[in-house]
Amino acid sequence: MTVDTTKKTHAMTSQQRSEAGMAWLFSAPALILLTIFLVVPFIMAIGLSFTDQRLIPNPNLPTRFVGLRNYIRLLKDEAFLRGLVNNFYFVLVVVPIQTTLALFLAILVNQKIKGVNLYRTIYFTPVVTTMVVVAIIWTFLYNPGKGLINAFIQAISFGQLGPYRWLQDTKLVFPSIMLLSIWQGAGFQMVIYLAGLQDIPGELYEAAEVDGANKIQQLLYVTLPQLRNTTIFVVLSTTILAFKLFTQVEVMTKGGPQNASMTTIVHLVHQGWGNLKVGYASAISIVFFFIVLGVSLLQRRFLREEREVA
Repeated sequence: MTVDTTKKTHAMTSQQRSEAGMAWLFSAPALILLTIFLVVPFIMAIGLSFTDQRLIPNPNLPTRFVGLRNYIRLLKDEAFLRGLVNNFYFVLVVVPIQTTLALFLAILVNQKIKGVNLYRTIYFTPVVTTMVVVAIIWTFLYNPGKGLINAFIQAISFGQLGPYRWLQDTKLVFPSIMLLSIWQGAGFQMVIYLAGLQDIPGELYEAAEVDGANKIQQLLYVTLPQLRNTTIFVVLSTTILAFKLFTQVEVMTKGGPQNASMTTIVHLVHQGWGNLKVGYASAISIVFFFIVLGVSLLQRRFLREEREVA
């Protein structure tokens, strides 16, 4: 009896080792690529952040170790601080609006109506369109002279409102970029919510109808609780994407006017590629990485606690 048990245990152990070996074998290409293109550059960035490394080496100005000088400089860098504030402002506004809009669109396209696949395609099209193209098109739409948005506002107000300088006014430029971002990104979250909606058992809605629940009550007490895990994923992924705000700002305003639309990533690229200050840009990237990591962990913990309470 004991011998048979030992043989079974040994056989299971051998099988587990074989499965673990196959798992590592199949994971090896991805792990190698992640190490080469993610882990190693990050470690290099940490080292470069303590130097005055330049993008183009100069034999007359060798790279020097400067300690914490780059990090101290960040505290006095108005463009970096403004970019950080704009990033948080963008996250606080765009994430809840985009998430809510995505859920609303997902509920709409989840209905059994004629031509629903066409509507899904229309709502998702901005996501698969290159952001550079989207930003250029919206730049024309925002044109203060012949832009369609100003023309529409003037038409419905009978000439009483507008034209507005959307991308030249320091108060309007960042909300304008937010509007573009919400429109472009909502389709991605919509697809995720749509998958979550289709996984909800129909029996739950039937039981809710038997109990006399109307559509709003079904949404509050059936749909939203069943989409809790989906919402956590959507909020976290949208937050990370929002912190990475770069392309539309770089194409439309380059952080202007007067740094009103500056973001941390835009400032990082300008310092690293525009001003050739790789050491300083590395310090910006390290600080920003830990800020985004901290926000993501806090957000995930908060959402998890909220889920446990619910």
